Amino acid sequence: MSWELTRHPGELALVQLPAHASLPRWAYDEDGEAPFWSVARTAEELSIICGYDAVPGSVSASGPYLAFSIDGPLDHSLIGVLAGLLAPLAAAGVSVMAQSTFDTDWILVPTPQAETAADVWSAAGHAITVVEEEDS
Repeated sequence: MSWELTRHPGELALVQLPAHASLPRWAYDEDGEAPFWSVARTAEELSIICGYDAVPGSVSASGPYLAFSIDGPLDHSLIGVLAGLLAPLAAAGVSVMAQSTFDTDWILVPTPQAETAADVWSAAGHAITVVEEEDS
């Protein structure tokens, strides 16, 4: 099956904080500039996906990443969506982070590998739309 994906502007970071930390003010995307923003807490950690430029240097983080969304909304009964998209990237040596929302799946690719990911997906028959960053 082929999919339509959108590459969003704006670099993201994956941040790790202690499990009982409060959500820091700098992590909020109050201006709605980040294409994707997420918070997850486990017994071991608080993980935040937020704008890369917002992260203080003293915080444990990885990135920058660019976000690709699978154009949806996606039916919750679909099987193998991520497997079909991630297998060709794995074969090409492209690392990813994936996260689902209610309507779609998001694939975060390290910025230096984003063009390779788009090329791999295009070669596999998927359509990629690139959203350009708006001038401020």
